[in-house]
Amino acid sequence: MERTDHFVSAGSGSPAAAPAALRGRGAVTNVGHRFQKDERNAAVDHDPAQTVPVYFQPPRGLATTVAVEQARRILSRNDSPDIGFDQAINPYRGCEHGCVYCYARPTHAYLGYSPGLDFETRLVAKANAVEALRAELARPGYRVSPVNLGSATDIYQPIERDWRLTRGLLELLLETRHPLTLVTKNALVERDLDLLRELAQRNLVAVYISITSLDNELSRTLEPRASAPQRRLEAVRTLAEAGVPVGVLVAPVIPFINDVYLERILEAAAAAGAYYGSYTVVRLPWEVKDVFEQWLQTHFPDRAQRVLHRIEDMRGGKRNDPRFGTRMSGTGAWADLLRQRFQLAVRKHGLNRQRLPLDTHQFVAPAPAGGAAGRQNRAPSPQLSLFDQPGPAVSSAARTPTR
Repeated sequence: MERTDHFVSAGSGSPAAAPAALRGRGAVTNVGHRFQKDERNAAVDHDPAQTVPVYFQPPRGLATTVAVEQARRILSRNDSPDIGFDQAINPYRGCEHGCVYCYARPTHAYLGYSPGLDFETRLVAKANAVEALRAELARPGYRVSPVNLGSATDIYQPIERDWRLTRGLLELLLETRHPLTLVTKNALVERDLDLLRELAQRNLVAVYISITSLDNELSRTLEPRASAPQRRLEAVRTLAEAGVPVGVLVAPVIPFINDVYLERILEAAAAAGAYYGSYTVVRLPWEVKDVFEQWLQTHFPDRAQRVLHRIEDMRGGKRNDPRFGTRMSGTGAWADLLRQRFQLAVRKHGLNRQRLPLDTHQFVAPAPAGGAAGRQNRAPSPQLSLFDQPGPAVSSAARTPTR
């Protein structure tokens, strides 16, 4: 395959000529990342035997590859004051959904991969995720608090159909009566309705479906391998009718791209049975900025500068502002208007009226390898709920996961 002569390092801006879109992919190239010495920008050869990417401009779409990891630990800890959970599980690295705005893209740089196309095509499955979780839950010092599934990947992305790691984790969490939340853009969540229904009957689960648009074409451009918006709404209805608490996240809202759908999504979510709604504004940390800017130049060149200038208006003149308390909501006149629109829509459609604390007192430790189960309710965390104060996920009080 012919190599490209055009390379752009991370942070140096978009190419003069916008790269061509790749069918079924969100990113349009492999941006450079902050840890690499060879600052080149193009698509990457997916030879599984290679440890150093070989860059080229592909004539067609790229295949998805999955590497296997044996994880030493599966629970990750979080102490961010504006995220409503303190521990999370991510059974996969990378995400085939390819959401161009995904704040988790920079995590792929730690693997030596690009946060661009690599993030959605070079995936990693933590094959021993269930066994690793069992070992951690069995430790004598474990403190119970709701665990979020899918904080840095989508647990129902297409490869879950074959790997079934998410289902295995749900089975273990049900076995141990452990509270959890999960976030997804994929209707595959319906596959596990039997487990989610039983967890809900015990007040151990809340599900969040992320919906960013009601337009199929826009959705395919923003998040090409996620379920179509109507399928996600159908999943909301299916879960709600089964008695599973389900909310909808409009995350992220991107000015001049999908902000027009905010009220309509919340209306459709309420009609489908969601009891909770939330939103965040787009964030562009690290290499996400480069991925997003290239995407804009490719798909919306006529409004790219308007979008970026509005983001800067919300971020104190920068493309990204990582400060706690404002990074989810932004600041300024447009951010204030968005917040008002959200609050009006929530009231109009009867969302966010309930508080549904998850129960941390039913936990029974699993049997470690070769041992017996039975230790119950060891020092549950005082954090019982993601819903201490109903409202938008744009303040530290709105304790919802975001994607």
